[in-house]
Amino acid sequence: MLECKIENLYDLNETIAKPLLEKFVYPWEALESIGDFIVELGKKLDPEIYELKGENIWIAKSAKIMESAYINGPAIIGENTEIRHCAFIRGKVIIGNNCVVGNSTELKNVILFNNVQVPHYNYVGDSILGYKSHIGAGAITSNVKSDKKLVVIKSNKEKIETGLKKVGAMVGDFVEIGCGSVLNPGTIIGKNTNIYPLSSVRGVVSENSIYKNKNEIITKN
Repeated sequence: MLECKIENLYDLNETIAKPLLEKFVYPWEALESIGDFIVELGKKLDPEIYELKGENIWIAKSAKIMESAYINGPAIIGENTEIRHCAFIRGKVIIGNNCVVGNSTELKNVILFNNVQVPHYNYVGDSILGYKSHIGAGAITSNVKSDKKLVVIKSNKEKIETGLKKVGAMVGDFVEIGCGSVLNPGTIIGKNTNIYPLSSVRGVVSENSIYKNKNEIITKN
């Protein structure tokens, strides 16, 4: 599936996780390595830019962190990023530069590229969000199937076995997710795509699309 490949979803120059993602073909293949990568990279970060704030927690000096936010390591939080009231960062999290992690938003085992916004009541787990992607209020990534079986990536008649029980969403650059939407386990959303509010999305949505519902996906002009 070409549209599921890292090179077709993301500009790797917009993340500090570039050395990790370059090792893989598909983005979900990197999920099990995020934690170890953070620990190794953190030791090499420029102390003029980043401070070690706890066990394996590196935060850029220019980042704005509300006192009520909870941050568990390993984690890296980039420059000029804002972590708002009661954000819950559970660990194995890379947050890029100029990001917004909002009120009561929960992150676990994720990579947020630069300029990502998850600003209001979001859950993002076992997922990768591309450059300038935006998750509307109340939208979440579901990362475990209801039957607890291993996640399979599905596109029309094609299938890829991930071998993983937990896979959230792989969201490309410049994607807009409407408020209240659910991205089901193993959802792939191509670059420059818009998802209508209150959508339940599964499978692969091609780049440059407008997703109204599963039976109405149109290509942008």
